[in-house]
Amino acid sequence: MYIIIAGGGIVGRNLTKRLAANHDVVVIDVDREICERIYSQYGAISICGNATQIDVLREAGIEKCDVAVGVMRNDADNLAFSLLAKNYGLERILVRMREPEYESAYKMAGATNIAGAMEMMVDKFVVDIEQPEIQKVISLEDGKAEISIVTIPEKAKCSGLTVSEIVNSKGFPEKCVIAGIFDQEVDELIIPRGNKRINSNNKVFLVATRENIEKAANYLRK
Repeated sequence: MYIIIAGGGIVGRNLTKRLAANHDVVVIDVDREICERIYSQYGAISICGNATQIDVLREAGIEKCDVAVGVMRNDADNLAFSLLAKNYGLERILVRMREPEYESAYKMAGATNIAGAMEMMVDKFVVDIEQPEIQKVISLEDGKAEISIVTIPEKAKCSGLTVSEIVNSKGFPEKCVIAGIFDQEVDELIIPRGNKRINSNNKVFLVATRENIEKAANYLRK
């Protein structure tokens, strides 16, 4: 994927570190020293400029961008960045929110993912970029324990199976717990027993390590 990150601060650098090995990442920051450091440490393209200016975004390749991430130092800049990214037709815009009062404005500006908690932000953004089918609820001790939500797609092989049948399947990780099922049709959260069936469009709450969450999600979404 082609990813533009507006802001080379702590969050921007950590995102670049996590994503640069597998994706085309371009970082925009007004500080030339930060740009040089990002390029030398992570090999990502860095552009010294203001990410709220169209000419800078064009230089960064906004026309071919798949995901735009706004993690600049203030909400006004991230909001302007979101509006410009939306203007270029981007469907995935992730932003860092400092002040909760900006949330509705971010949504109107086209932000599809708004994160406010510093300790969860990098992991949440990486998951949302690389595995948008997984919604992370919380992460503890750098991924040693996570709660995530996976939506069962239409015609998934697991649809109609019981919880017991799923957790005992060869492809489902042993150390992963199905802690809840949200049935969207009846708008009900169910704490499942072994004989409860999981159906298409159900949202399944998983508790496991980051690695096992990914394995379980891959199984459930086949």
